[in-house]
Amino acid sequence: MLDLDKLTPAQYRARYEALQEAARARAAMPPAPPDTQPLSPASIRKSDSIPPGCYVALRLKRFDTIRITNSSGTPGAALFLWNADDISERYNAGDTVKLQWTTNLTAGRVLFSDMGRVLASITADTGAGHDSIIGPNSPAQSGAGRNGRDNLRLAAAKFGLTRQDVGPALSLFSKIGTDAEGCMHYQGAPPPGAMVELRAEQNLLVALSNTPHALSPVTTATGAIEFAISHSPPGEADLCRHFTDEGMRGFINTDEAFAA
Repeated sequence: MLDLDKLTPAQYRARYEALQEAARARAAMPPAPPDTQPLSPASIRKSDSIPPGCYVALRLKRFDTIRITNSSGTPGAALFLWNADDISERYNAGDTVKLQWTTNLTAGRVLFSDMGRVLASITADTGAGHDSIIGPNSPAQSGAGRNGRDNLRLAAAKFGLTRQDVGPALSLFSKIGTDAEGCMHYQGAPPPGAMVELRAEQNLLVALSNTPHALSPVTTATGAIEFAISHSPPGEADLCRHFTDEGMRGFINTDEAFAA
């Protein structure tokens, strides 16, 4: 077993660069997307439509799956997650990007908590792009209209949580690119019908807001988004549980918590 305490600075750096190179190689050759089939009506436990500017506060049980569909191509949706059994554990945007060596959160990737555990897996994705850096819009962008930051706080209040319990969020359906100077730019609204599917790896509290990304030139949502919740425990060959070494370690930490 590798004893990290005995490595020299040069060995630490070599190890870091080897991990980084392997992660970049995986990102350059993503797995084939899952063959996503329409959900059977009998499998759906709950479904609804979120009007423009509105939000929902949901509870998911471990291995519940939520499929979010942007049927109208509205410019973004804000998402935040908490461990329903211990709300001090919540989605960590920085660790999600850092631990997986990528900002390209798509099928096979996971959403990490601040405890090194997996809150949710991305089991299917049509590739519209999701941003874990900048986040949803605020009153500064929306003016008098509804905005993602306030909506997430309102959703948190439904669970008895406060503003302090809401951290940097994940912006779904929000493709962001960088220019030569490293400045970030919004790359346009997703195509109608864009979809992402998340599987809860813990019992979760979910806040989902139909509001634009902070960099979107369109400051109000242009249509509804839909969600459907079913129950889908992972199989032995599950993509997310085997896609990266970092994800596998996160699942070990998560499963140990439920085995206790």
